[in-house]
Amino acid sequence: MEKKDCYYLGRITRTNGNKGGVSIFLDVDDPKEYKELDAIFVEIKKQLIPYFIKEVKIHTSKNTALVYFEDINDVESAEHLTNSDLYLPLASLPVLEGNKFYFHEVIDFKLVEEEFGEIGKIAQILEYPNQSLFQTFHNKKEVLVPINDRFIQNVDRDKKEILVRLPEGLLDVYLSDK
Repeated sequence: MEKKDCYYLGRITRTNGNKGGVSIFLDVDDPKEYKELDAIFVEIKKQLIPYFIKEVKIHTSKNTALVYFEDINDVESAEHLTNSDLYLPLASLPVLEGNKFYFHEVIDFKLVEEEFGEIGKIAQILEYPNQSLFQTFHNKKEVLVPINDRFIQNVDRDKKEILVRLPEGLLDVYLSDK
């Protein structure tokens, strides 16, 4: 499995107990969706290695879980996994419909404003603690658009296009020749 075919799930933060348990941080919206995991890919030396799971205990309040892997039965074996990133195959993600989307899914979609027209293709998603942004370029000028349900009017997967209605003046901040 290659990283391009996967999505980032989280990270092993530390060992837990003396029976090979590890604590993991889950970088997800709803940790409960991952309570039935049977395998996961652990990145070790830039390679994704599959590990089979014996047990998962989700702690939803902190987006963490206690995980026991098959064949990891002591703290010394678990210690080698700490600070490793965790991945799952993209194919395991549920299909989203309507205006809901995964960030990786909309890279290279056209971003179109209702009145302005095409702004540009989405180059990447910039994730900040309080707000994620579409990054696009219009005539070589960077334009950052907040990812906000109030702005997103339509996600057209067939056309690879996202239609937005932006607050008056937002595009001017980026496109004016001041």
